[in-house]
Amino acid sequence: MIEFPQYGIYPRWPEDGQGWIHPDDVPVVSKLLPGERVIRRDSFDGTYYHCCYGKWAFRLRPALWLQIKAEDLDLGDEVETIGLGMERDLFVGEVIGMYFVRRKGRIAYRLRRADQSLPKLFLREHLRLLSEKQRVRQGEIEHPAPKWDGSGERMEFPD
Repeated sequence: MIEFPQYGIYPRWPEDGQGWIHPDDVPVVSKLLPGERVIRRDSFDGTYYHCCYGKWAFRLRPALWLQIKAEDLDLGDEVETIGLGMERDLFVGEVIGMYFVRRKGRIAYRLRRADQSLPKLFLREHLRLLSEKQRVRQGEIEHPAPKWDGSGERMEFPD
């Protein structure tokens, strides 16, 4: 059983021309492939894989591709950058590009901050998905509870 979504790249154009692309999707696919863009396969209908890259959806027949281990980010996700010492500004942005960097064997992300696309690529460990919430652990110090009549416990402080 094939599990979806799957992520990968089409680094080369197949030798048999455009026959592997659904005829209605040739203009879109010819702009996106081949290359290092990380494509998401959402389903297979028996003939075509239904794929997408951001807002572009297209259908492809089975062809050789390089499957990549998915990270938990996708195009359109809102993320926050995580600073490294004093090297980076912290900001919130949107993922607008996913590229496979072969020499690192990793996915690199392009972000948009406000209306500006940033030229620098970010790795997953430099980003935090905005839906991830930090958890505050339970406190370890017992604090006395005040009472409205003034008879609450008092904390003793050493002199």
